[in-house]
Amino acid sequence: MQFQLPIEIMALPKRISYQEKILLMGSCFTEHIGDELEELKFRVLQNPNGILFDPSSVCRSLISYIQNRQYTEADLFLLNEVWHSWQHHSRFSNINAKECLRIINESQNRAHTFLNEADWIIITLGTSFSYCLSDLAGSSKASPSIFMEKGQGGEVANCHRAPAQWFNKQLLEIDEIITMLEDCCQRLLKFNPKLNIIFTISPVRHIRDGIIENNRSKARLIEAVHNLVNKSDHLHYFPAYELLIDVLRDYRFYDIDLVHPNYMATEFVLDKFAEACIDPEAQQLMQEIKKIVIAGNHKAFQPETNAHRQFLLLHFEKTKALQTKYPFLDLKKELAYFSRS
Repeated sequence: MQFQLPIEIMALPKRISYQEKILLMGSCFTEHIGDELEELKFRVLQNPNGILFDPSSVCRSLISYIQNRQYTEADLFLLNEVWHSWQHHSRFSNINAKECLRIINESQNRAHTFLNEADWIIITLGTSFSYCLSDLAGSSKASPSIFMEKGQGGEVANCHRAPAQWFNKQLLEIDEIITMLEDCCQRLLKFNPKLNIIFTISPVRHIRDGIIENNRSKARLIEAVHNLVNKSDHLHYFPAYELLIDVLRDYRFYDIDLVHPNYMATEFVLDKFAEACIDPEAQQLMQEIKKIVIAGNHKAFQPETNAHRQFLLLHFEKTKALQTKYPFLDLKKELAYFSRS
């Protein structure tokens, strides 16, 4: 009997190899993919602005990397004794404004350099809802209306738990999303012509928007992305959303919040991603590296035993051989751990 709907995922004409660099942008589901690729020693850079959900925030951030925009204190605001940027995740926030700017601008520099050398960008869009600063935010002493003064419409990437009345929420139109994504992709390919861009839609449900509104939001993203992908050989689509919603489609594949995919679901999607988007030689190497990474995470109950020393020695030799065969891999952490034999 057949218990799942089949889904045919066409392999990319050119697939990702270990020698290539991958920039990952977007929602929290992006970081599931990115963490796995990073653990398996791919050369990745994840979310230089932190987690982003809507197309407007993603495009603004990517364009800022192209320009290597440097932020100033005028771009920050103070809320609850902490300095924040409307364009960055709260992991960049700091009680000291200069330290906040240092962290942000170091990330900008790193992103600019990486993007110039990157071969792939994986963009995961989470929602069509966008937030803009309201007049109430502009009148607040804690939040000067810096983006409105600069003619940027007051769009924000992160609300930083500021009062709800500081924001106007809008559902972007399909044509708006297409225009901003198309402009962004054109700029990216002009800056780095060798780029390939893989779009995915996050399967995470934004239930705070409401179930019906979430479905409208995801539908707009899907329509906009397919409109773009059909126009360029550099743009591709990977069906992460469909794999969760249409193939697995059962709450046992979600965490306790019934919103985020659990470990089994994420591994299922990553396996499909590897089959479609990573070249066969790299897939084989992934399996070898995975064994070494698992061994490197091993915590011995009795580290002084001969058995554990033999375990370390065996895996040191395996890791050293792999490093010699593939010198572009970064296995320093594993070699240091296994050398304790």
